[in-house]
Amino acid sequence: MTGNALPSTPDAPRPPGAPSGSGRLDPAIAARLKRDADGLVPAIAQQYDTGEVLMLGWMDDEALHRTLTTGRCTYWSRSRREYWVKGDTSGHVQHVKSVALDCDADTLLVKVDQVGAACHTGDRTCFDADVLPLGK
Repeated sequence: MTGNALPSTPDAPRPPGAPSGSGRLDPAIAARLKRDADGLVPAIAQQYDTGEVLMLGWMDDEALHRTLTTGRCTYWSRSRREYWVKGDTSGHVQHVKSVALDCDADTLLVKVDQVGAACHTGDRTCFDADVLPLGK
């Protein structure tokens, strides 16, 4: 792999309430990640062929490991305090095309092929709501 693209450490902090996972994130990737106080990294999901930003979710090491190994986006729900795979309930699956770290190693960009709506409201993206006015 080259640049900031990712190819799966038990030493990383886990979100409170997260089960200890059986998967192991590649130690080289885990060493680079800069997590928040809860052991989470924001993950931006982007449509791979159009560049459309779909949503923002959160991943810990286990969620990233699952995403990299299954080819489906797995996120950590901060409100439900559990892992969830996008599309398992709704059928609106995110097929992973690539995963990259930003230059500070504190944000993931997950390029996906989105099937159906990305937002739980049924909208294509989570950013379809009101646009904030500029210059006011």
